[in-house]
Amino acid sequence: MKTAHVNSTLVTAIAAALALPMSVRVAVAQEATGGLEEIVVTARKRNENIQDVAIAMSALSQTEVERSFARDLKDLASMSPNLVIDDTSQGPGGVAAITIRGIGVADVEKSFDPAIGVVIDGVFIGSNTGGILKSFDIASIEVLRGPQGTVFGRNTIGGVINVTRSKPTGKFGGKVRAGYGDYDTYDLEGILNFPITDKLAAKLSVGAHNQGEGFYQNNNTGSDMGREDYKTFGVNLLYTASDSLEFEYTYNYEDTDQDTPPLLNNGQPRHLFCSAFGYCAPSVNSTITGSRYRVASLGLFPLNPTNAVFNVTSPADLVRKPLDATFSTDTHILEAHWQINEDYNVAAIYGHWNSSETVLTDWDGTPDMLYHTSRPADWEQDSIELRLANGGDDALSWVAGLYYWDSNFDIRLRSYIGFAVPGAILDIAQFDRQTTKSQAAFFEADYAFNDTWTMTVGGRYTKDEKTSAARGNVDTSVPPPGGFPPGVNGDPSESWDQFTPKLGLKYQISDSAMAYATYSKGYRSGGFLSRVSSYAEAITPYDQETVENYELGLKSDWLDNTLRMNFTVFLMDYKDKQEEIHLPDTLSGTGQKTVVANASTATMQGAEIELQANPMDGLSLRANLAYLDTKYDSFEFDDGNGVQDLSYLEFRRAPEWTGNIDATYEWKTSANTNMWARVSYHYLDAYYTDFTNAPELTNDAQNLVDASINYEFGTTRLSLYGRNLTGEDGYMIGYDVASIWSYSAARPPRTWGVEVAYRFGE
Repeated sequence: MKTAHVNSTLVTAIAAALALPMSVRVAVAQEATGGLEEIVVTARKRNENIQDVAIAMSALSQTEVERSFARDLKDLASMSPNLVIDDTSQGPGGVAAITIRGIGVADVEKSFDPAIGVVIDGVFIGSNTGGILKSFDIASIEVLRGPQGTVFGRNTIGGVINVTRSKPTGKFGGKVRAGYGDYDTYDLEGILNFPITDKLAAKLSVGAHNQGEGFYQNNNTGSDMGREDYKTFGVNLLYTASDSLEFEYTYNYEDTDQDTPPLLNNGQPRHLFCSAFGYCAPSVNSTITGSRYRVASLGLFPLNPTNAVFNVTSPADLVRKPLDATFSTDTHILEAHWQINEDYNVAAIYGHWNSSETVLTDWDGTPDMLYHTSRPADWEQDSIELRLANGGDDALSWVAGLYYWDSNFDIRLRSYIGFAVPGAILDIAQFDRQTTKSQAAFFEADYAFNDTWTMTVGGRYTKDEKTSAARGNVDTSVPPPGGFPPGVNGDPSESWDQFTPKLGLKYQISDSAMAYATYSKGYRSGGFLSRVSSYAEAITPYDQETVENYELGLKSDWLDNTLRMNFTVFLMDYKDKQEEIHLPDTLSGTGQKTVVANASTATMQGAEIELQANPMDGLSLRANLAYLDTKYDSFEFDDGNGVQDLSYLEFRRAPEWTGNIDATYEWKTSANTNMWARVSYHYLDAYYTDFTNAPELTNDAQNLVDASINYEFGTTRLSLYGRNLTGEDGYMIGYDVASIWSYSAARPPRTWGVEVAYRFGE
């Protein structure tokens, strides 16, 4: 499916700025009133100018995030080349499907570790559910591309999205932002800063997003689906004990009541639900309803579900239930920062994050009960990081640290299967509880030979241990005081360890240009699959996977710091890649099972360019363009009927070309008022959403356009904005369930909104 060209509009727009004659560009630069702002990032656990960091990365400030009118992380996917962010729609709270350079995970099961680390205020979020963070109170966001195994550690083999929220200012002031949009959508954000004492500052934050009307229409009921009611509350305390010592505590609570994300049935003639039940899409590009925004679910479930290990229900006992879901989280973060002297500083970060969810899901997307589930689940994690850094003016600077992680989750799954036995509904219970403990030690050091050459050496040793209590066909009632019953031979446990090195060389070409070469390695832990149908599957672990990255980069500022151009080429070697493989299983109620095997090796290579410019007074531009080539070098596994070779498959969620151009023009309308207009164009090349490259789950190239017009008077801003103005309906997720059926979910349609924001104090 690889295409031989990139969208000509995007190429022309980005190339135009570079194609201007030098004399014209110099003249334009001289007319500009100011250069580009310095961007300070924390990609290496220290404050640095992004142009001095030998990492392929992108960053947005708080102002840029607010001006994008993003509601969550997926609305910010255009900020970085080779980045795709979507919600899998497989559960509540935003189930992250994030890929960078073709590496990522798109599954709801918590036994699948992330491949892209989402970090908020220094705390890694270990579950894909909840990984699509809301964009409330974001001070900055950084996207680090490629393995980040030295500083950030395990499960960051594709990269890191590093999010930082604002800190208490110690002064009275704040902001209020309120908006209304179509689909009966209300948004509210409020932040209040105030001093408690001379040394203690506080920040309170509240937020809400209420979408009263869903994007989807139900063909059978006439009602809409996809509503969401989200609320958040936060407290942030900053205690400055002295000029060199400070403590910070952050608490954040989030609560979501929503419709279960609707799923579309893409049934094709090869599927059982099409051939036997008549649920067939009219074309390979459509769904059984003929539309990507119309669903057919009725939400049938047993009237009185039991806690039995296995139960058979009559179709006559089914009733319609609302397809509702809930998701809530609690976050506690405690930080201590001590500047020992001009050269040394110590940091300690403790983080606790837990989530609880319930969800009733109609996976088959038909009026019948063919495959529905109830999936209550809980997640809890604790982490501690201790760091010592030397950041003085000496030739040698470094950071070293220790890291500890402890997490556990449990899921109490009931599957209701209505296609396996004629005239009966199979009610099958599954349970999984897994614990993970991880310890690591890391360092990264820079040594400047002179003003021109700097060498970077780093490494991290990580040891992980996982214990699984996955069960097929067990009682899912409230656990007894002694815990859930052990397996036949006890709960299986397995451990993995890995050393992930980094080696880099940086050459300072001039005060405004730097080139670098980097080798880095990333590691993703092995594990136990929780979606099992037998004890034998539950006790069989899969192994760790690694990625080695070879990267060359150039970072440069031009024309009196009015043009910034960063360029990267990379080659990545993926070894022991974990693959989720669907196999037939006569003992399973669904007729198929999922296994995870380290079945493949692969190569990813490509190039990325990022531009930022202030070509004239009031006009600011951001642009990026990326090329990505992914291929399996080897992909073979034994499915019980012989060795199968799947090396011909293409990576899912890995478009060959991605790009974005974002333009903002601002002008004064009077001494105390100003206006600005913004337009953003984001291009995604065609790509597969499903592992098997199912044709009905393929996305054609997408051209996404956002725009806004804004008027600011004093400390008040009025805005009108629109998102996805071209009405693209590409799939966010696609999943082919063997030969039974395939399902998908479409991206949000065209939306608009109005917003008013007011700042006060400070």
